[in-house]
Amino acid sequence: MTGERVRLRAIEPEDADALWRWHNDPEAMRWLETSYPESLAQIRKRMQDMAPNSYERTRFAVETVADNRFIGIVCLRDARPETGRAEIDIYFGESRNEGYGSEALRLLCKFGFDDMRLHAIQLWVAADNEIARHVYRKIGFVEEGRSREAFRRDGKLYDMVLMSMLAREYYERYA
Repeated sequence: MTGERVRLRAIEPEDADALWRWHNDPEAMRWLETSYPESLAQIRKRMQDMAPNSYERTRFAVETVADNRFIGIVCLRDARPETGRAEIDIYFGESRNEGYGSEALRLLCKFGFDDMRLHAIQLWVAADNEIARHVYRKIGFVEEGRSREAFRRDGKLYDMVLMSMLAREYYERYA
């Protein structure tokens, strides 16, 4: 899937080196729930052993159209045909705050609503991550709820905000 500035493509094992670099960048990891540190070899193995995309979990690498640079990952996960809902994960290691995320999210939502026939797509975001919340609102996500003191970073607890977009809201905005 290609937009004006970004392309969503399958994640390749060769993307592991960039992921390892991003995992060691405090700014890239600032608002992500992190796990234990991984070596480059561990990330390479995880990428090599990654399950293929399916309805339940579909991951895409985000790369720039201009120079084919791998800059992030977007994912639709926990998709269930019974409810027609899925959750978004988004992770940018490079070129943050340059508008690439907005286009990548629009392409991912188009895929979810058109190809997967989802009814709703939702995400969780730290309440204090105002840059991300602004991007999500700009695309058309609305705030639905809040989980209080649900995310810990640097010894502080943050609320998490649930946001979602319905298929009809997407089509009204982007049809």
